[in-house]
Amino acid sequence: MAKTKIKVNNNGSLIVAGDIEIVNKNGNVYDLGGREQVTLCRCGLSSNKPFCDGSHRNHFEHEAIAFDLPPKKV
Repeated sequence: MAKTKIKVNNNGSLIVAGDIEIVNKNGNVYDLGGREQVTLCRCGLSSNKPFCDGSHRNHFEHEAIAFDLPPKKV
């Protein structure tokens, strides 16, 4: 089984690829239509949330730079 990969785009969406299942707050599954890759909205402007429709263009700024999280609290 392929590892799930999430790519954070500059000024845009999250690309999620691999063996994925997306559920809503009640646990209901979104039908992904056989897709193995989807883009998720992070700007809040999409009319197709949780999926990206490109509405963020020229309205959302974020430089995607990877960093390490602090150690998990016990």
